[in-house]
Amino acid sequence: MLDPETHCPATKASELIGDKWVLQIIRALMMGARRFSDLTDAIPRISPAVLSARLKSMAEQGLVVKREPSGQKSATYRLTPSGRELRPIIEHLAVWGLKWAARNVRESDIDIGAMMWDMHKTLRTGELPDGETVISIALRDAENFKSWWMVANGRGVDLCSDNPGKDADIYLSCDIGGLLRVWRGECSAREMVADGEMTVDGPSDLVTTLDRWMPLSPMACPFP
Repeated sequence: MLDPETHCPATKASELIGDKWVLQIIRALMMGARRFSDLTDAIPRISPAVLSARLKSMAEQGLVVKREPSGQKSATYRLTPSGRELRPIIEHLAVWGLKWAARNVRESDIDIGAMMWDMHKTLRTGELPDGETVISIALRDAENFKSWWMVANGRGVDLCSDNPGKDADIYLSCDIGGLLRVWRGECSAREMVADGEMTVDGPSDLVTTLDRWMPLSPMACPFP
């Protein structure tokens, strides 16, 4: 007699995407990662060997394609139509996680590198002035990687854990958990400042529009 799980579509799907690394890779690709180095930046805790193995398996399962154009230094990875159709599933998981699972995440378990990568990808650059804007972020309670910089310009946003040698336009300082709550949409940056949990120093045009340009999870509702 057949094991009923072997022909269950839901079970088969969970075998393909149930691995935490696969979910994180798909999510990173959805947020704009393209190269192997992008993925290691987006998922700092994954080893290169595990990442290579997962990408190979995902390509075999038809979730991603690998392109190695001539004249380029490194290959790029893209979601296939099958992979793209996972977007609403990932989004629903994220919404569920924000509602039910986030409360069980300890701040000591937060991967700062992954958190900051997500934030630099979700910085709302359309609300920033034209030209270049340099944002300095200090994480008060971080043991390592306490200082970060986001350099936004017309070409995108660069993330640096070392001083990029540019004068910052605005300085933010807060705890890891507080910054994460703002990104999740659990509170506004303005509320954090009012409560003394975040300090902001910069020109008035950036300070007064803080909640409009702060990074925000795609699953969160923006504050007015």
